[in-house]
Amino acid sequence: MAKVVVIYSGGMDSFTVLHTALAAGHQVYALSFNYGQRHVRELDCAAEVCKKLAIDHKIIDITAMNQLMAGSSLTDTNIEVAQGHYAEESMKTTVVPNRNMILLSLAIGYAVSIEASAVYYGAHAGDHAIYPDCRPEFVEKMNAVSLIANYQPIPIVAPFLHLDKAAILKAGLDLQLDYSNTWTCYVGAQLACGKCGACVERLEAFAENHRTDPLAYAES
Repeated sequence: MAKVVVIYSGGMDSFTVLHTALAAGHQVYALSFNYGQRHVRELDCAAEVCKKLAIDHKIIDITAMNQLMAGSSLTDTNIEVAQGHYAEESMKTTVVPNRNMILLSLAIGYAVSIEASAVYYGAHAGDHAIYPDCRPEFVEKMNAVSLIANYQPIPIVAPFLHLDKAAILKAGLDLQLDYSNTWTCYVGAQLACGKCGACVERLEAFAENHRTDPLAYAES
C-alpha cells in the first residue's frame, strides 16, 4: 500500500480527491492548512472526516504568510466577497497570491519526510478562468520541479485537472460520497450564502447531476 499526501481543505473537490486516493488503495496522509482564511468551516469538516475514517491528518498554521500577501477577500475581512460566477472578473478578488505553490511545496516536503510516493490536490477545470495556480501549465511545471527538488522525486497528482465541478461531483456520487461532510461557501456563516462564486458553482454541479445539495443555504 503506497503512502500519498492529500492536500485536503475540507471542500467538495478535495473531499472527492481524498476518497479517490483511498479507493485506489493508497494509505492517505491528509494535510490541511490554516492560511488565515475568513473562516475555518472547511477545516472543521476536514478534521471530522479524517477522524471518522481514522486517517492521519495534520492542520498546519501558516497564517504568518499574510504579513507578506494581501489583497484577497478570502483572507481580508475588509474586502467584500464577490458574488456571482467564477467566470466574472470580480471573482479575481478571491485569488490568494501564490497560495497553491506554497501549499504544494509544504506538502512535497512532508511527502519526502514520510517517504510518500505522491502528493494529490484538487485543481480542476472550473478554476482555470481565474486561478493561475490551478491551470494545467502550472501543475505541469510544478510537477517537473517536484521531481528534481529532492533526492526522492515526488509526482504531483491532480486527478480532476481537466474536469469541471459537475464531473468531480459525479465521480464522488459514483463512490457514494456524502457531501454534507463538506463546506464550500466563502462567507462562512451558519448557512451557506448561495451567492458567492463557490456556492454558485457548487449548486450548478448538483443541478447538472440532478441531485439536491445536502447543505442548507440562506439563499440560492
